[in-house]
Amino acid sequence: MTQNSETAPQDLGAPVSYLVLTDGTPVYDRAGDPVGTIEHVLADEREDVFHGLLIATPVGPRFAGGDQVDGLFEHGVIVTEPAVRLAEPSADAAADLAESRATGLRRAWDWLIQPK
Repeated sequence: MTQNSETAPQDLGAPVSYLVLTDGTPVYDRAGDPVGTIEHVLADEREDVFHGLLIATPVGPRFAGGDQVDGLFEHGVIVTEPAVRLAEPSADAAADLAESRATGLRRAWDWLIQPK
């Protein structure tokens, strides 16, 4: 993941760690268009590994892997793709996805289906 502050809208604030992101934080694509809001940060905090974000979007929940996150900021997140191009979490992660992306998709699915 890169911290590409040149693509961030001016009002998103300073870069931050994934550890301080909260549910409901706005998510934007590189063009600055709204994608949705963070529903859950997928990470292994013990190992300090950021897997990605589960994002609530108008087209349903979507997963942005760590490599699809351009920047994490105080007041928003920038992802590389619009919502319609982000993966939909499912019980069966697509076989053609890289293993790390498939693992993240599976974690997103597991989080979605757990009892609240």
